[in-house]
Amino acid sequence: VQADLRAGDPFAIKQRKALAHEFVLDALTPVSPWTRPMFGCTAIYVGEKIMLILRQKPSYQRDNGVWLATSHEHHQSLRQDFPNMRSIELLGEPVSNWQVLPIDAPDFEESAMRACELVIAGDLRIGRVPKSRKPKQDKKLAKPATQVVQPRRNSPTVKSKCSKRS
Repeated sequence: VQADLRAGDPFAIKQRKALAHEFVLDALTPVSPWTRPMFGCTAIYVGEKIMLILRQKPSYQRDNGVWLATSHEHHQSLRQDFPNMRSIELLGEPVSNWQVLPIDAPDFEESAMRACELVIAGDLRIGRVPKSRKPKQDKKLAKPATQVVQPRRNSPTVKSKCSKRS
């Protein structure tokens, strides 16, 4: 018996979109990568570091390819390994920390595999620990706790039957 995959079936299995440049993730298997959706792309992490983003979208097609998480100080040395590497245009900065190995470059697959080799080798030029975000507070915890204060028994503002003597 097959599961009913019609729209109204609460047990229907959601089909995953094809992963862009899946060969990159396959090549990183020795370092146990994990992924997270990010900006409609796929971010690849190794441990706590974001290493790469795989992008294949119809908007800003010039920025499709493999994005390298790096910093300005490493651009020149990385350009020796990746002559077609450039800054990501859609980020709006003339030079960004993130760099792209563009899919339209003649050496795209070779460069992407070389980036995987560098990640596996632990090359410090690729990978960044993301800036930590403030943990989201539970709405119940966000409000200051109100403490119910019981009035004291012999308080002058509180009249009780016990305090009256007849």
